[in-house]
Amino acid sequence: MIPHLFYYQLVVLGLLWFCVMLHAVWPSRGAGSQPRPAEAEPIKPKRTRSNEPHPFAGLTHKPPCALCAQEAAHPQASLPVRPELMPPTHRRPRTVDTSRHFCPHAGCRYRGWLGLGNLRANGHPNGGPWRQFQCTSCRGYFPEHHGTIFYGKRVAPEKLVWAVGALAEGLGIRAVARVFEVDPNTVLQWLVEVADHATAFSQYFVHDVRVTQVQLDELFALLSAVKAGEVSEAEAIQRLSRSPRWVWGAIDPVTKLLLTIEVGERSLAMAQRVVHQVVQVLAPGCVPLFLTDGLKEYATALLTHFGQWVQPPRRRAGGPAPKPRWMPLPQLLYAQVVKTVRRRRLVDVQHRVVFGTLAAVQQGLAACGWQINTAFIERVNLSIRQHVAAVGRRVSTLCKGEDGVRQQLALYHVYYNFCLPHASLRVPLPQPLPTHGTGSAKTWRPRTPAMAAGLTERVWTLREVLLFRVPPWPQPAGG
Repeated sequence: MIPHLFYYQLVVLGLLWFCVMLHAVWPSRGAGSQPRPAEAEPIKPKRTRSNEPHPFAGLTHKPPCALCAQEAAHPQASLPVRPELMPPTHRRPRTVDTSRHFCPHAGCRYRGWLGLGNLRANGHPNGGPWRQFQCTSCRGYFPEHHGTIFYGKRVAPEKLVWAVGALAEGLGIRAVARVFEVDPNTVLQWLVEVADHATAFSQYFVHDVRVTQVQLDELFALLSAVKAGEVSEAEAIQRLSRSPRWVWGAIDPVTKLLLTIEVGERSLAMAQRVVHQVVQVLAPGCVPLFLTDGLKEYATALLTHFGQWVQPPRRRAGGPAPKPRWMPLPQLLYAQVVKTVRRRRLVDVQHRVVFGTLAAVQQGLAACGWQINTAFIERVNLSIRQHVAAVGRRVSTLCKGEDGVRQQLALYHVYYNFCLPHASLRVPLPQPLPTHGTGSAKTWRPRTPAMAAGLTERVWTLREVLLFRVPPWPQPAGG
C-alpha cells in the first residue's frame, strides 16, 4: 500500500512545476519594446573646500560697549588751570624735596599740583615720625602722610608695610594676622584701603603706553561658596563658562608690563570691559598685535574698539547703495591659539588668524624671534596664583566674593609692575659695583616692567608706593 506522504510530495512537485511554467509563458512589460542602452552619466569633479580664510564681511552695526557708552554720556570734566610756578625766596635754600607732595586744602589755587615750589618743610611736630609741610600760598599745614593709608593710624609704619608686603607675596589674611599679632578684621581693613590706593596709583602711572604686542587670557578662581558646600565641585565645573569667578589679564610680552587685571564672568560684556581698559592704557593711535586663546568674545570686543565705518563699493550700476559696514582698522592684527585638551592632556594646538593676514602676524613676531603663542600671559597666570592667596589652587584662603579677589589683585598689580624686578629685563652695568659685604660685585642692573616700559626710572619699594600721594588729576610733562 502506498503511503500518504508520497502523494503529498507529488502534489508539492506539481505545484512547483506549474509555477515555473506560468512564469515562463507570462508576458513581461517590456517584451514588445527594445531596451534602450543606458546613457553614461558625466563624472562630476569633487568639490574641494579652500583652506584660505574668508574675508570679513563687516557688521551693519557697531557692537555695544557699556564703558564707552558711559563715557559718552558722562564726559570728564575739564582740568583746572595750572597756576604759575612759585618764585624762589631769598631765604636759605630748601633741602627737603617736596616735588611729590601737593596742597590738599580746597580753597587753595595750588591744590593738587606737583612741583610748583609752593611747599616747604617745617620739621617733625612734637618729635613724631612724620614731617610737616606748609603751603606758602594758603598758609595751611598738613603732614606728609596725609591722604595715605598711614594717616590716622597708631600702628607702626614698618609693621603696616611688612603686613602689606606679606599679603602681596601670597600670604592669607588670617596668616598675616597671626604673624603680626593683630586682628584679622584689621588686616582686612588695611587691604581695602591699600586696594583703593593701588588702583589710583596704577591709573596715575600706567597710561600712554606704546606696545607692539598684547596677550590676553583668563583663569578660573573658586570662592568660598564651593568650599562650604553651597556649590558642588561637579556643578562648579559645569558652570565654568558662565561663572562670574574669572580673572582676566593683559600683558605686554616685550616689557612684561601687566596692562590690566580684572575679575568678572566669562562673557562678552566682560571681554568688552577688559579691552576697553587696555585701550585706556595704550597711547593714542597705538594698535598692537593681539594674541588670545580661542574665546570668540575677544574678536567682537577688539572690533568694537579698533573698528571704523567703511562704505562698500557698488556691485551694480543701478540700485540702492550698500549700507556702511563696521570693519576692523587696516593695521589691526589678531590671532588666536586654539588648544584641544582630552583627558587633561594637550593633544592639538592650532593657530587661527582672525583679523589681518598670517604673513603680517608672523612679520610682527619676527622682530622678537617668536611665533604665535600665549605663553607669556599663561606664565603671569602662574605668578598670580602664587602671589594672590584667593586664586591659588588647593588652598584654604578663598574669598567670599569678587570684591575680596579684586582687592588682592589690585595690590598685586602695583607690586608686580613697580616693585618686583624681572630677571629677563635686567641690563648689564657699564662697570661692576662693589658690594658692602664679601660677596661678588654687582654686574647687572635690576629692572621692573614699569622701568622697561619707560614709566619710571627706578625700582620702587612698597613703602614708597604706600607713601606716594596720588594727585587728583593728571600732571603735565615735567610737572
